[in-house]
Amino acid sequence: MIIGENRAQVIENIKAAVKKGKMHAKVELGDPILTKDERIKLVNDYWKQQKKLSHKFKNIIAQTIINLDTLVLMAHTQIKDKQRAKGPQHGAIVTTNHFKQTDSLPIKKLANRCHKKLYVVIEDSNLKLPGFFGFLMNNINAIPIVQSYQYLGREFPKHLQKVFDKKGWVLIYPEQEMWYNYRKPRPLQKGAYYYAAKAKIPIISCFVEIQDLPEMEKNSKEFHKTRYILHVLPTIYPVDRLTVDQNAKRMRDIDYMQKKRAYEKAYGKKLNYDFDYDDIAGYIKE
Repeated sequence: MIIGENRAQVIENIKAAVKKGKMHAKVELGDPILTKDERIKLVNDYWKQQKKLSHKFKNIIAQTIINLDTLVLMAHTQIKDKQRAKGPQHGAIVTTNHFKQTDSLPIKKLANRCHKKLYVVIEDSNLKLPGFFGFLMNNINAIPIVQSYQYLGREFPKHLQKVFDKKGWVLIYPEQEMWYNYRKPRPLQKGAYYYAAKAKIPIISCFVEIQDLPEMEKNSKEFHKTRYILHVLPTIYPVDRLTVDQNAKRMRDIDYMQKKRAYEKAYGKKLNYDFDYDDIAGYIKE
């Protein structure tokens, strides 16, 4: 879904998914439909393109756009407890809630302030997006993911390790699917924590609070403008005496509890998964 299109229907899809208890369901409209073989080829072609000189030029353009977007769009984004992100001296995985196409920008702002290079894990189908977003997805510092045992078990960890070896950060969305402007933290999938445990690197735990502003969006009677507060939560380190699976479970459990507490403190209410239209930041149900 391109920003601004079909938002009312997406919100109804979120409502239906919550009522069914499917907190990782795909709710967006118009995502590219691909076979498994097409997805694998798409990702393989992406990595081949990375080696070309033309990609390096496009990467400079794309990263310049991202840096400018971060400066402009995140100008009023507040970062709380930034010093917590400065603890890890080497590589790290960053986790946060996934609520908008541009929700990596608060993390990018944090990474820039900590002088860290940020890579974003993206869904394979994002590489097929048309136009401007397609250009960005194919040329920013991204690591695509595809549901292939060989890729997830062998290739993907290698790409992560290259970033960690350079003391970079990798942003992974453990909620998996994007839910437009959904305020609540959702249950977390295991993947990010498994890779952190396997690489013996920490999780920089984050939660983005979305605040409604009085002004309405331009040409919209349904949506207020919003602003973000990025809460940097305590960093979660793996424990040497635990196995990879034990560490992954422990780190995921801690991260979920931290995000839950951050939500409850930010919004002044207990987290539950009963749907309310107020769960969608900025939305006015007509």
